Amino acid sequence: MYDFMFLAASFFRRFHISGFMHSNDFDIDTALQAAQALQKVLAARTHKKKIWGQEIVVPGQLGEALKLPTLISQLSSKVGKRREKGLEQFRELWDTLSEATRQEVLHAIGWYDPEDLDWEDKRSNRRPSLPGED
Repeated sequence: MYDFMFLAASFFRRFHISGFMHSNDFDIDTALQAAQALQKVLAARTHKKKIWGQEIVVPGQLGEALKLPTLISQLSSKVGKRREKGLEQFRELWDTLSEATRQEVLHAIGWYDPEDLDWEDKRSNRRPSLPGED
């Protein structure tokens, strides 16, 4: 397992896949922000449904199916064990998301990869601060 993780990490460093954020990079605060953003991203996805012959637009319900409200509750809990359990569950969930969904979530929380920035960009020498850390 360790060899695979090492190879995967070196692959991503070598070929520089943009916006790559491994699930282990999350701590409780960033996982909470990402889970909240994921809930909004999934809720924004809609589909059409016919009810009694009329076509209506239904908001996405994948967030509820993935139990994101429970996960967010665990991550924002005052009890340390619940927060840790929520973090583990979020890390497992993050690994199952598509790259496009991950990119949407990372964009929503304001995360960027400093290596993707222009040399003159003032942010290029540090990781982004999280919203609310100002």
